[in-house]
Amino acid sequence: MNVFRSRKRADYDAAAYAADAARMDELARAQPGFLDYKSFAAPDGETVTISVWESVEAARAWARHPEHREAQARGREKYYEQFTMYACDDARVRVFP
Repeated sequence: MNVFRSRKRADYDAAAYAADAARMDELARAQPGFLDYKSFAAPDGETVTISVWESVEAARAWARHPEHREAQARGREKYYEQFTMYACDDARVRVFP
């Protein structure tokens, strides 16, 4: 599981960001080991995306995917004011019920 917290720049290009996000959604869903992701937005503008993968290796392969790497670079350059990435390689999971 990975958790991505972010805050966008005030002047980011929303249309370009939406196009990149749609492509990353399509591409991630096609990756071996992809299980699910969900995104949430707080009233203050911060967003959190949680992605779930079959294995640590699958999550790492996604992080290294060439097209995803290009989108990551655009994010750093054009979209995000700040972000934090949490890689939960050895997460303890408890499910109820």
